[in-house]
Amino acid sequence: MTDEERLVWRRFEQLEQRVLVQGEALELSDETRALLSGGARLVDLSPEGTEDSLRGVSTAATLLREIGRRIRDGSLRLGKVDSQVDALRDKGDFAGARKVLEEALSAEVVPHYREQLEIRLDYLATFETIFLTGQVEQDFHPWGQIRALALRVQWGKTLELRDDLRDFLRRTAPTVAIGEAETEESLRTVEGTEALLAVMLKRMDDGKQRLSQALHQVIRCQETGDLDGARHQLRAVLAVEIVPQYRRMAEENLRRLNELPSAS
Repeated sequence: MTDEERLVWRRFEQLEQRVLVQGEALELSDETRALLSGGARLVDLSPEGTEDSLRGVSTAATLLREIGRRIRDGSLRLGKVDSQVDALRDKGDFAGARKVLEEALSAEVVPHYREQLEIRLDYLATFETIFLTGQVEQDFHPWGQIRALALRVQWGKTLELRDDLRDFLRRTAPTVAIGEAETEESLRTVEGTEALLAVMLKRMDDGKQRLSQALHQVIRCQETGDLDGARHQLRAVLAVEIVPQYRRMAEENLRRLNELPSAS
């Protein structure tokens, strides 16, 4: 998706919020027509049908709802697919995970979501290759490789301590706050390397869950106007989190909260 398409997407969502949620009247100005036309293209509606819909307010409102429906359906489908694929992948059922993605792709019409599903299919294929071979891939996401290698170990497959694997783990260990001395000690043996992978995966998953839960609570606090409570959630994460990426995310969210005006 291009920057221009992202802008159209955001502006469409704002229009939908104003008209369908807040009850603002839909006015077919040139700007609104252009926005609805752009939104229709993003969800793969035909130019002819879109042009017909823009002839009147009633049909334009129907077009607005249809664009929004396709966006929401695609988003919900993608979220459901991600959960299913992750669960199947972590069980070693790559065929089942691939089937879920392919079925979703056959049902999806929105180009952006189709692209995301195709990316996930490519990701799954590379993940499976790493799982089966135990060999790292230079251009694949480091944390994805950690997960694939750790899963390989969990399934009782052998791990060969090649130089490229050692180098990869030396580069990746700092991203989950594991120091050089601990890494080098672990890399002396296969057993130590397997234990290192387990620790790395646990820090990735624990940090993700911790931050996700905190952000959920932050949203709930913001909805009730409790900014101090929202800040507390993020400070609690920062008090225990050691993974740099998750710390940065918590710090950025806390910074944004601190920039909000205090309730009068």
